[in-house]
Amino acid sequence: MQLTKKGRGQRVEGKRKTFGKRQQQKFYCCLFTLVADRNMRTKRLRQKIWQRRPVWLGATSVAAVVVALRLTGLLQSWEWAALDQFFRWRPAEPTQKRILIVAVNESDIRYVKKWPATDALIAQMIEKLKAKKPRAIGLDLYRDLPTPPGTQALEQVFKSTPNLIGIEKKVADSNSEAVPPPQVLSQLGQVGANDVMPDADGKLRRGLLFLTPESKPALPSLGLQLALIYLQAKGITPVAAQDGSMKLGKTVFVPFEANDGGYVRADAGGYQFLLNFKGANLFESVSLRDVLEDRVPESKIRDRIVLIGTIAPSLKDFFYTPYSHGLLSSPEQTAGVEIQAHVTSLILSAALEGRPLLQTWSEPLEVLWIILWSGIGASLSWAVRSEGNQNYSMLRTAVGIVIAAGVLSSSSYLFFIGNWWIPVFPPLLALVGAATVITGYIAQIERQDRVMVMNLFGRHVTPTIARTIWRDRHQLLKEGRLLGRKMTATVLFADLKDFSTIAEQTDPETLMSWLNQYMDAMAGLVLAHGGVVDKFIGDAIMAVFGVPIQRTTPEAIAEDAIAAVRCAQDMASTLGTLNKQWRLQGLPTAAMRVGIATGTVVTGSLGSSKRLDYTTIGDSVNVAARLESYKKSIDSGICRILINKETHQYIQGQFTTKFIGSVRLKGRQQFTEIYQVLL
Repeated sequence: MQLTKKGRGQRVEGKRKTFGKRQQQKFYCCLFTLVADRNMRTKRLRQKIWQRRPVWLGATSVAAVVVALRLTGLLQSWEWAALDQFFRWRPAEPTQKRILIVAVNESDIRYVKKWPATDALIAQMIEKLKAKKPRAIGLDLYRDLPTPPGTQALEQVFKSTPNLIGIEKKVADSNSEAVPPPQVLSQLGQVGANDVMPDADGKLRRGLLFLTPESKPALPSLGLQLALIYLQAKGITPVAAQDGSMKLGKTVFVPFEANDGGYVRADAGGYQFLLNFKGANLFESVSLRDVLEDRVPESKIRDRIVLIGTIAPSLKDFFYTPYSHGLLSSPEQTAGVEIQAHVTSLILSAALEGRPLLQTWSEPLEVLWIILWSGIGASLSWAVRSEGNQNYSMLRTAVGIVIAAGVLSSSSYLFFIGNWWIPVFPPLLALVGAATVITGYIAQIERQDRVMVMNLFGRHVTPTIARTIWRDRHQLLKEGRLLGRKMTATVLFADLKDFSTIAEQTDPETLMSWLNQYMDAMAGLVLAHGGVVDKFIGDAIMAVFGVPIQRTTPEAIAEDAIAAVRCAQDMASTLGTLNKQWRLQGLPTAAMRVGIATGTVVTGSLGSSKRLDYTTIGDSVNVAARLESYKKSIDSGICRILINKETHQYIQGQFTTKFIGSVRLKGRQQFTEIYQVLL
């Protein structure tokens, strides 16, 4: 019993060991399958990436060109134009209540009868404003020279008004000279620069916080001086950071750099920032006459910043801004005093409410943005390639690019609404440029494909088949050649009887002309019946019906077989007509033999890269050739047509046939049933 138990235990243990080995084999088999599958997926991914190399090569090349153009500054004005349009599209903010403008207009000049106004009149105006307790007063009028009478009175007003800020023009330019400040205000440190920074197109898009003359203390701008007085009452003072930025209330002002946004090598002198305009005509204004005649209520002045400046056209203190159009009429300009009001308002809103300043991306991020849209343009053109009409493909590409351009513009505008100025025109140029390059590349490839297809087929297919081949070229063509494809087709071989004798008795020039007449007629019949002339072999013709577009249904294969037999019958009839002509011309007459076989063939491009031919190979080709040459003694008049069993099955009921026999054709081991089509 113990031995039996032990034996059983050994058998059970043996089974367990066997089961463990099978599990291991199954595990390793699964592991091998997973690894092989992963390798296959990796290979396919690499192939897909390699096939799309024109896309990323084109995208990166176009993006590099656009970035290079951008660095030259050629695209700068277009980016400014896009920014200006965004400003005009953005809804204007409500009227700014912190600032009141005393605007000197043409009526005021006529009222005071002199300009510049006398010191006495300016002193009177400031006193009337002081009485209504403004938070700060900005005198945006040059008072560097005395204008009596009342010069001493004005100087006394300057000394007794600590919240009054005068102006000076610090930087001379091509249009004007530097203008010094009022001497009294300069000694009191109550001066701000009213310099502006127009771009090359004359528009103002940047504001100043400080001017930093060489070896001189920094000079705050008029807007900053007024804003600091206003903020001081709320306990807000500027704090300088180590990186050169300035923290003021809820906002950090970062100095403008020469290549920020759409700028290229701009003058970044001083402490500049991008003007994030809130809109046009945002500030309340009163006239000089209203102030002098006490027609301005105290509620409009108390605790506000009052800016005094000119808006009279004759004084020419105007500037272009993003809100200036100039497409159909004279551009609308903004008065200098209103520009100063914009700067002051932007500083106050940023410090008190944390209103974002206009921000820009870093240069690497902008380059990536351009590359992204270049890639989108290239991918769109590549993806919407039509396998049919080229014009339709171009139309789809154009529609896709228009949609992509709309998405780009909308995205950029949404960023702008969020106070970000990102590139618009460079990525748009990259989008269109990449799409154009890839479209051109595709057109070039299609031209090469067309040339290759025409070289392969020449005049050996009908226009209908040629159009079908061209439509399906992407499935048919690979690496500049037609792929080998296995399909069912009907092969026809036609050969002249006793051609050697005819050739021996006819001079070469006459023989060539005679043979060409025959070949032209026979090839035309093949094409007329939907076949493909595969090749000419001396006086023989090889034609195939059912290629290169695969026929898959029995009905379609039967159509090809019927077309081949009908073509052979028409060949016989046409040869009879030719013989009559030749007989009248004293040329030799001829008869012909035809072999037709239906079955499996392989079609594709054959040859070297320098010379390719489209051809058909396979057992059915051999059968058709052997049928054509089988028992030349079988008499059938002008044309003998032999077919194999498969062809006979597909044409039953369509033609009169006779069974010849089941024979072993030369070079084949299997027997072939042969039928003759009777004429």
